[in-house]
Amino acid sequence: MRKSHIAGLVLLALGMVLMPARSSAQISVGVAVHIGPPALPVYEQPICPGAGYLWTPGYWAYGADGYYWVPGTWVMAPTVGFLWTPGYWGWGGGGYFWHAGYWGPHVGFYGGINYGFGYGGVGFFGGRWNGGVFAYNTAVMHVNTTVIHNTYVDRTVINHVTVNNHVSYNGGTGGISARPTPAETAAEHEHHIAPTSMQSQHEHAASTNRALLASENHGKPAIAATAKPGEFTGHGVVAARGTTSHTLSPNGTNGHPNNAADLHKTDRPATSHTGSTGSNTAHTNTLNAAHGNSSANGVPKSQAHTQNKPQMQNKPQVESKPPKEGKPH
Repeated sequence: MRKSHIAGLVLLALGMVLMPARSSAQISVGVAVHIGPPALPVYEQPICPGAGYLWTPGYWAYGADGYYWVPGTWVMAPTVGFLWTPGYWGWGGGGYFWHAGYWGPHVGFYGGINYGFGYGGVGFFGGRWNGGVFAYNTAVMHVNTTVIHNTYVDRTVINHVTVNNHVSYNGGTGGISARPTPAETAAEHEHHIAPTSMQSQHEHAASTNRALLASENHGKPAIAATAKPGEFTGHGVVAARGTTSHTLSPNGTNGHPNNAADLHKTDRPATSHTGSTGSNTAHTNTLNAAHGNSSANGVPKSQAHTQNKPQMQNKPQVESKPPKEGKPH
């Protein structure tokens, strides 16, 4: 019996070795958390540092000390023609699991989460690739058009809506009830690329900054967004609305003042298939799904290990009055 058991384990290990490798865009291995992440903080977008940079929204990650904020930032795409699909927290199997973001030829399902700046819950409307060059929609992106000339204005993606929450997770109590479209599901089979090394380093740096812990900042991080990955000080750092107008150094001490007051305000357009399963009211929406020509990728599969005793966190905070959309620069 013992020999048979050992032989079975050997065959299982061999099968795993021979199994085709898959990127983290398709499989997200993590810990089941039984408390959903806090609400998304409201913040302004730092100005784009240069042509070719694409916006990646901020998100709540989970570590040994609970949820911590990973600031939104501008990054270079790993290859021409690829767009970023943000990650999201989704309820399933008795807990919340993280579905990692990825790069691909189309923007896929990201839980219906309204991250703003072109990511309204379905698709992406902040820019597009034209002839190997990325063009920015200045209706929702903060770009210096005197420096970057590959721009256009499409105001049809902007909605005058009443947003009563900034829910940061899909499913579960109070979560967004969005489900992937057939096109997003089919796009799961497209070629994907995992987050770049700069993105991974950016997240790691955030995990070591105690000021970014939800238990410390109460859902309003002083470093809500940065101009470039890992740059947590200087004028490219933006604080969440409701925090003080100064930035913090990587160890959480006071740093140089930022220019958040001069930056483009966040936009949070609603989507036609985004709702809430809790008591929060859904967004009113005028967005035409026909504009979502960049939303074709599918749902990254999740394979996670359940944590028996995850650290308890405060319930997601609700903001009743998000800021008005700023004028494009």
